[in-house]
Amino acid sequence: MADEVISHIGDSVHSIISEGSRLKGDFEVKGLLRIDGDFSGSITTDGKVLISRNGRAACTINGNIVVIGGVFKGTVIAHNSVEILSSAVVIGTILSPRLIVHEHVILHGSCRITPDAERFQHEVRRLEEAALQAGAPSVALFSGIRQEKVPERVAQ
Repeated sequence: MADEVISHIGDSVHSIISEGSRLKGDFEVKGLLRIDGDFSGSITTDGKVLISRNGRAACTINGNIVVIGGVFKGTVIAHNSVEILSSAVVIGTILSPRLIVHEHVILHGSCRITPDAERFQHEVRRLEEAALQAGAPSVALFSGIRQEKVPERVAQ
């Protein structure tokens, strides 16, 4: 399944957290990060993040495209799109200009879908302020990633 998602995304894997691995920390990644194991912390990338069917992440993700097929708890700020596959369990907050949710997903939390770039940046600032007031780590790291226009998905 994860290989099908990668071919759909059109990138090769640049970094991987393999099945059976547990990593904790703050990652800054170029390109595509694939999570097949367990990860906690934060991820900042100008590329894409894929949490495969066996992957589990408790973190804050900031990237252009995020695809979730496993278990995710935390906050996603995706400057292009978020896709939640049918095998996913998502608990947390999603902020993106585009959200695709497949059937049979378990999704609990809040979603803010904001296609306008200026409003998107406003929502990121609001999310950061709420996190700071709650004592959570700052999401200010995210402001450096640019929002690009998302191409329309072609029906298969």
